[in-house]
Order: sequence, then C-alpha cells, then structure tokens
Amino acid sequence: MNISKIDLNLLVYLDTLLRECNVTRAANQLSITQPAMSNGLKRLRNLFNDPILVRTSEGMVPTERALELQPVIRGILMTLEETLAPNREFEPGQSKRVFRIMASDYAASTLAPKLLNKLHMEAPDTTLDILTPSDVTFHDVENGKVDMAINRFENLPQSFHHKRIWKDSFCCLIKSDNPIRTHFNLDAYLKARHIWVSKTGFGVGVGMDPADVQKLGWVDEALAHFGKHRNIATFTRNYHVAIHLAKEQNLIATLPSKAANIYSDDPNLAILEPPFPIPPFELDMIWSPLLHRDASHIWLRQKIAEVAEALK
Repeated sequence: MNISKIDLNLLVYLDTLLRECNVTRAANQLSITQPAMSNGLKRLRNLFNDPILVRTSEGMVPTERALELQPVIRGILMTLEETLAPNREFEPGQSKRVFRIMASDYAASTLAPKLLNKLHMEAPDTTLDILTPSDVTFHDVENGKVDMAINRFENLPQSFHHKRIWKDSFCCLIKSDNPIRTHFNLDAYLKARHIWVSKTGFGVGVGMDPADVQKLGWVDEALAHFGKHRNIATFTRNYHVAIHLAKEQNLIATLPSKAANIYSDDPNLAILEPPFPIPPFELDMIWSPLLHRDASHIWLRQKIAEVAEALK
C-alpha cells in the first residue's frame, strides 16, 4: 500500500463509520450526503481489501479487521487534530466560552457551587453546562463534545487524560431526633430502613434489584463481607433527594462525607460514623487528548483543581 496515495478523508470516514455502524448516521455526523459516505465505504473496502462493515439481522457490524483498525485510526486522528489545533492564549475575563462538564450528582453537588463562584469572579461571561452521566457517552468526551467528565471511574479508555480530584469516605445521615442516634451500632443499622443513593456511569441507568449486591455499590459490598445486608426502602440517584428523605423520615442515608457535609449546619440532621468499615473511593476528572493543550481547557482544569483542593 502506497501511503502517499491515501486520501486522509477516508480515515475520517472509517473512524466515523466504525463509531456509528450506520452509513446514514455517519454521513450526518460529517455533514456529507449518504451517497458520498457510501462511496467512501466502497473506497475503504478496496483500500483495505476487507468489507469493513457487514450487514446482519442486528444492523451493520464491523469485521474483525475493522475492529483491529479502529483504535489505530482513532489514535492517528487524535494525534493529527491535537497537533494542528491552534494554540491561542485564553483570556478568561473576555471569554464567552461554554464549558460542558459531565458530572455525577455527587460531583456536581460538591464542586459546582464553588466552581461557579470562581468562574463568576474570573470569567464572568463564561457559561457552565452541567450534564448527567446518562446524557453523554465516552465517545462524546473522546471527541471533545464534552469538555470533561467528573465521576468515579473503574475502567477508562487508555487515550483519556485524567486527574485525581480527591478521596472521600462515607458517613450516615439521619433525622436529628431519630431514636437510633442513641444506640447507633451495626445491629441497629441492620434493623433500620435505608435510602440507597448512587449514580450510574455513562449511559442510561436501569432499575435496581435489592438482591443484586454486585450492582449496589460500595456500602452494600462492605456489608456483604460480614455476610450482612441492609433493608433498602428507597432507591434514588440524587443525593439531595436522599438527604431530604432522611430529614423527613426515620431512614438512614449512607453517603459520601463531602455530600453530607453540605448540610452539616442543618439542626434537623445528624451525621454519624458508619458502624462498620467502608473503603473510601476516589473522584476523578477525565478529558480528551484533543483538548489537552487547549488554553481554555487548561485554565478550567486548574480552576477545578483549586476548588477541589479547598474542599479537601
């Protein structure tokens, strides 16, 4: 294969086709006609001597060769886009930029108020657009459509940049006059009724099953080590909902300490240490290599790091 004769646009077509697995959607992504994309797919098949996408009962499916090419082509395009991106100075006081951040409810609750204050002081005309994990995908972050994602991550694509924001522990939040407060031990904890609160990662979440400990998260996995489980009365994906339920009902909300501490001055709530050990967890921010050297993005990451450090 003579590389000098390869049209670089074909690599862009290939990257989009393998991401969308649909000729029409790929054409729409690149703002070209469907026949032009079909012709591009034909040229790609000739170039690589491979069908690339094969039609099945479940739609277009990449071939084994195409799956091998996908990370290589994505890496080449990212490097090229990063190299060619303009390196302009960022003037926060003059900027009207919209920063789009995917943040879990926990991350948004703890970080957003302080971050918004900092942006208002240093970049008053910028806008903060906070999206939930179910609003975006890893592809949106990878392609730079979302500036960054802030959440708890277990597995990440190797291409992403990331920075640890902090490590947090857990605590129990209850109504201040809840009688359990006077004898708060493991036995009392297990006999009480609980609010489960968490947030899924990328993609739309699904309903919870109280018996599925593996999907319930840190608190229930920690209890499972003792052969115990709690009586979950309510499932929610919103920390503020969990806190208000604990405030109004004799329910226990076991949640990250930084989220609970937002309400530390509320006389109607009491914060207690869990009566069993729960491993701490880490909050990270991740972003695309395409934005790594962008001056405005570097500034935003610095501001988030400053806010996080002040909240430690």
